[in-house]
Amino acid sequence: MDTLPLNKVVRLLEPGPLVLVTTAHHGRNNIMTMGFHMMVQHDPPLIAFVLGPWDYSYKALVETKECVIAIPGVDLMEKAVDIGNCSGAEVDKFKEFKLDASDAENVKAPLIKQCLANIECRVVNTDLTKKYNLFVVEAVKAWVNSERSEQRIFHHKGDGTFSVDGRTKDLKARMTKWKEITK
Repeated sequence: MDTLPLNKVVRLLEPGPLVLVTTAHHGRNNIMTMGFHMMVQHDPPLIAFVLGPWDYSYKALVETKECVIAIPGVDLMEKAVDIGNCSGAEVDKFKEFKLDASDAENVKAPLIKQCLANIECRVVNTDLTKKYNLFVVEAVKAWVNSERSEQRIFHHKGDGTFSVDGRTKDLKARMTKWKEITK
């Protein structure tokens, strides 16, 4: 085995789906690209992610305590990368990238119509925000777009490369200890 520099460890553990996070602040919607996130628990569904003062969306999240986590399909991969390469302080990203905002039910941040799924979230814990820029949010409503022809998600590998979901193997019958989450 070869050694891997410690600053590259993220490339081994982070291949979760790349997501888009929307916020609404002072009448302005914004979108940011995010790769650093994780599920914390199932019920209630808690998600943790890193968002810091270097992100234009930070102030909106801190002040409103609301966001939407949108999951783009592989057909939006290039747009998602491009969204991450500009600032909402200078660009109306919905307009620039021709994405449609849709009203959420429980938060002011918008859904993104073109995405596979949208999760409305409220911040429930900021204990690690000052030290690690880590927010914990609770999913308060989830939406899926099952009518999209492209249903594959993609994963950021931490170095500008991405992997795309392919075939799915169903092992639900083997999940005997966790049957309640396989329904």
